[in-house]
Amino acid sequence: MGNRYTVILLICMILGSSYAPDTVSYTNNEIPFGETASKVTRFYPNPATTVINFEFDKTVDRTYTLLITNFLGKRMTELRINESKITVSLDDQYYRGLYIYQLRDQSNRIIESGRFQVVK
Repeated sequence: MGNRYTVILLICMILGSSYAPDTVSYTNNEIPFGETASKVTRFYPNPATTVINFEFDKTVDRTYTLLITNFLGKRMTELRINESKITVSLDDQYYRGLYIYQLRDQSNRIIESGRFQVVK
């Protein structure tokens, strides 16, 4: 009888626990080996209302693209990096909430990512 309670307790613990990792680990597919410096040096204002500015490191490759998605993964804006500063207009499609930016290379690998908030 005691073994049954132990087994039931273990099953409840396994099913009730979270499978999401506490920390984010990157693979070589996301961040190229040896690149630890931030390519997005600044993004402001955060929270944003009408525009958000992204400033990039001088060494950022001009083949990179900046992809902005909403929190559900819908693509909102995708721009090629052609200057060290980009201003993104937050038009009527941007509602109040969290948005994810991703800096991607030519082969579509994620170089860097982050999030910002829109308040309207």
